[in-house]
Amino acid sequence: MDKYPLLLEGKPAGELTTQREGLYTWFSARCPLPEGLWCAWAVGDRGELRLGVLEPSERQGTIRRRFSRQLTAPLGRLLRGEVRPAGAREPEVWEPAAEPERLFRSPWLRQRLRGAQGALTRREGETRYLALPYDPGRAFPLTTLFCFAQVRRVGEGLYVVYAFDGQERPHF
Repeated sequence: MDKYPLLLEGKPAGELTTQREGLYTWFSARCPLPEGLWCAWAVGDRGELRLGVLEPSERQGTIRRRFSRQLTAPLGRLLRGEVRPAGAREPEVWEPAAEPERLFRSPWLRQRLRGAQGALTRREGETRYLALPYDPGRAFPLTTLFCFAQVRRVGEGLYVVYAFDGQERPHF
């Protein structure tokens, strides 16, 4: 069993323990909680994993969950646990896609994305997001799919964002 600090608003508040069991890891967290709903997170040197909502019992919050190696591997080396408000969204992590056409199998998409510059991508479950730089003075990226597009800010730039399911079909 390994023990890590559990931080609440940046200060030590409790303890996160982990225990390996075959291909799975058990995570247990316990700490005093203020009013409201709070989630426990495992924070590693390469990523984060939302463990779930802490169950309040008197003034303590607890959770015990098991995750597969496939879900825990992206964490890297575990550093600490954190308690965050339940409504806090996980930050979007976009990666550069130097050759966005290689992200897809569809010949139609591959052809239209060939040579695209400044593309970003991320995955969320089965959904692949593709962000293409947007300039109102230039042609709209992937014009045929404009009705599935969302123009929004990603980081410092303005992008056209598309979402594709596991079969590479666009969706809202």
